Amino acid sequence: MWPPKRIEPLPGQESVWDYPRPPRLEKMDARLRVIFNAQIVADTTAGYRVLETSHPPIYYIPPDDIARQYLLDAAGSSWCEFKGHAKYWSLDVDGRTSERAAWSYPSPSPGFVDIARHLAFYASRVDECWVDDERAQPQDGDFYGGWITSRIVGPFKGGAGTRGW
Repeated sequence: MWPPKRIEPLPGQESVWDYPRPPRLEKMDARLRVIFNAQIVADTTAGYRVLETSHPPIYYIPPDDIARQYLLDAAGSSWCEFKGHAKYWSLDVDGRTSERAAWSYPSPSPGFVDIARHLAFYASRVDECWVDDERAQPQDGDFYGGWITSRIVGPFKGGAGTRGW
């Protein structure tokens, strides 16, 4: 389906089709939480979000607001044309593991230096992700890591048939 049919946002909502390309980094003060195996592994009001056309926001949490004792280095890396080289992290919380549950940019490209060493978590690879008091839903697919809330409308890239968007 090309072009995708944009859903018109209601008052108080954003359309991911109004997000820019190249993406934009925004500081935010919403409370972001990540829960895995009944433990809070990240909790902040000092996060960032990256907004890119057709993608739900990706939230980045500062390293000081992450329970780092649960993080393990994960194999592999990837490249983003906008942010640079990504490193992956697994979680191990009381013997339960989630492989490649998060990623970070140790030395991001100039426009994204504010998220150096911050972590972004896949909502599909942890038990819960929260934006303020709303539980976020994972973006479809296993590559992109956006969090979907009622504040945004799509359609969203990531699901079957959206690779060429």
